[in-house]
Amino acid sequence: MSSTRIKRAKAPPRRPARGSKKRRTVRTSRVDAIINALPISPQALQRVANWTIGLSLAGVLAVGAHATGVTQKVQEEWAQAVGRAGFQVKKVEVVGAERIDRLKVYDIALAQKDRSMAAVDLQDVRHDLMKYGWIKDARVSRRLPDTLVVDIVERTPAAIWQNGGRLSLIDEKGVVLEPVSVATMPDLPLVIGPKANQRSQDLDRLLAEASSLKELLAGATWVGNRRWDLRFRSGETLSLPEGEAEAKAALAKFAHMDGANRLLGRGILRFDMRDPGRFVLRLPHEGQVAPAKLDAAREAADALAASTANEG
Repeated sequence: MSSTRIKRAKAPPRRPARGSKKRRTVRTSRVDAIINALPISPQALQRVANWTIGLSLAGVLAVGAHATGVTQKVQEEWAQAVGRAGFQVKKVEVVGAERIDRLKVYDIALAQKDRSMAAVDLQDVRHDLMKYGWIKDARVSRRLPDTLVVDIVERTPAAIWQNGGRLSLIDEKGVVLEPVSVATMPDLPLVIGPKANQRSQDLDRLLAEASSLKELLAGATWVGNRRWDLRFRSGETLSLPEGEAEAKAALAKFAHMDGANRLLGRGILRFDMRDPGRFVLRLPHEGQVAPAKLDAAREAADALAASTANEG
C-alpha cells in the first residue's frame, strides 16, 4: 500500500512594514528641520540645554539644602567668620535724638544675641525701635567695621493725657510717649478721660475755630466719650454740646461773646452750652469767692444778659 506525502509550501518571509519606517524618517526629518530653522546653531542649543539642566539640578539641591538646614548652617558659619574677622557691632550711633532717652535706643539696637555685622537683622532692629513711643520713624544701617547707625525721627509732645490718675505725654495724634509726674509736667494742654488721647486731633480741629481761645486753654475733658468740657487758665469751664459741628458752632459763638463782653477772668465758674438753644452761667455763691470777684461775676452776667436782649 502506497502512501502519499503532502508537502506544504513554506510561507514567504515577512517583509518589514515600509510605512512605519517611512514615518520615523519623516518625523526625524521634521525635528531636524525645526532645529535647523532656529536662529542659533545646534551647538549653542546644546549648551543652552546643558545650562538649563544644570540650573534645575542646582535649584533642586538648594531646596533640599534649605529643607535639611544646611543653608542656615552655612549662613551661621559665614556670620561667625565675619565676626571673628573683626566685623562685630561695638558701637551705636544715634542721629536725630533730642528728647528721647539714648540709652533706651542703645539697649534696643544691641538686643540681638549675635553681634556679627553679617548676622544683625536691620529690619528686626527697626521693628523693635518702632515700638518705642517717642520714635515716629527710624532707619538702621551698618557702618563697617563695627558701628550701627540709627537715624531717628522723633514725635513732638502736644498734650498731657490724664486717665485713671496717671499722667502721660502724648503727641498730636494721641500716641503715648512716656509717663510724666506732676512735678515734671511741661506747660501743655491737659486732656482728661478714657480715650481722650485718641480725640486730641478732634480737639485741635475744634480749637482752630476759635484761635483767640486756644492760648487761654488749660485743659479739656472728654466726657462720656461723646463731648468736651474746656477749662481755661482763669478757672472757668465751658461745656460744649455733642457732635463736632455743634461743638464748633458753640465755641465760635462763645469766642464772639467773650470778645464783646469779656466773660473770662471775671469769676464765673461755668458756661453751659450743651443745649444749643440756651446759654447758662453758673456763678459762685457768697463766701465761695472774694466779694469783689463775686461782684465781677454778677456784673459780667448782667452785661451778657443785656447784650443778648439787645441782639434779640
